[in-house]
Amino acid sequence: MSHYIVGDIQGCFRELEALLTQVAFNPASDSLWCVGDIVARGPDSRDALQFFYQNSDSVHTVLGNHDINLMAVLLGFRRPNPKDKLDELLADEQRFAWLDWLRHQPLLQQLKNSNTIVTHAGIYPWWQLDEATQYANDVKKVLAGGQFQSFMQELFGNFPKKWDSSLQEFDRYRFIVNAFTRMRYCNPDGELEFAQKDNPYDSSSQDSFKPWFKFWPESDNCLIFGHWAALMGETRREDVVALDTGCVWGQHMTLYNVESKKFFYQPAFSGK
Repeated sequence: MSHYIVGDIQGCFRELEALLTQVAFNPASDSLWCVGDIVARGPDSRDALQFFYQNSDSVHTVLGNHDINLMAVLLGFRRPNPKDKLDELLADEQRFAWLDWLRHQPLLQQLKNSNTIVTHAGIYPWWQLDEATQYANDVKKVLAGGQFQSFMQELFGNFPKKWDSSLQEFDRYRFIVNAFTRMRYCNPDGELEFAQKDNPYDSSSQDSFKPWFKFWPESDNCLIFGHWAALMGETRREDVVALDTGCVWGQHMTLYNVESKKFFYQPAFSGK
């Protein structure tokens, strides 16, 4: 039995199929986790989402920002972005079944009997792991409960940008979701910066904002995330693994074997 984790799919379903074929993935014995963003921007979001929905006993995901946006679009709270190429998905009769499935997915997952932790964008560096787990569970309860639609209406926005344990209700939930699904840069005071998306190793910027994982303390856990294609997998740390390698932008998709710590790669079939 093997456990695999795949980077952002973003509608690149054929590349995912090729990767699973490459490792002879067996859903009867193996398991797959996605770091989030199953949908958007690629050509086959409908097929990618249906694959996860149909195989939920062995194929799993944490929520990414594009997955959350899709829920809001399906509820009619946000307009679809034509660049996301969601028309086929939005017209499908199963769309509300997918919505119900998505709202029950976690923001953070620690694999069973493992020190491997999966999130979409990372973990806010000023949270302990047990705190992060609790905050992720708090949001999961809201998503699955009666406040779901109110939550989705209040979710989107950049504020607050800094964690404070006294934050209440939707301000609190909004920060938690943004940290888990949108975070890239932050400063030593814990303030998130959402505008910067570049590769920090290529940037000439010398301001106080640094990649979040520069502030994340070293530990025996292995934290695996996606979201940041510009990194192309480079964190310069063994305990923090970046799996978004820009398949949807014409680069490649990355799959990671938890047991062997081996990486597998599938080039994009065409430039997106």
